[in-house]
Amino acid sequence: MEEIVAVDRNNWGEIISFKTNTGRIISYRKAIQEIEVGYISGVILAEKQHDELPVVQNINSDDSSFENFPPIY
Repeated sequence: MEEIVAVDRNNWGEIISFKTNTGRIISYRKAIQEIEVGYISGVILAEKQHDELPVVQNINSDDSSFENFPPIY
């Protein structure tokens, strides 16, 4: 099972992609799909609001964020 080790953010600080411990860089949408089927561990999906994407939350952090994760690039 893979884990998230780094994140890429847009100009507004929103996460747009993740890097896994195997070196794969996947989009936010692809990460959601892989979390749902159990390919990625250490994270959960929070309930989505309206038509937005679910929020990916880090279960290994006290505040469930990815603030301490390094950037991909």
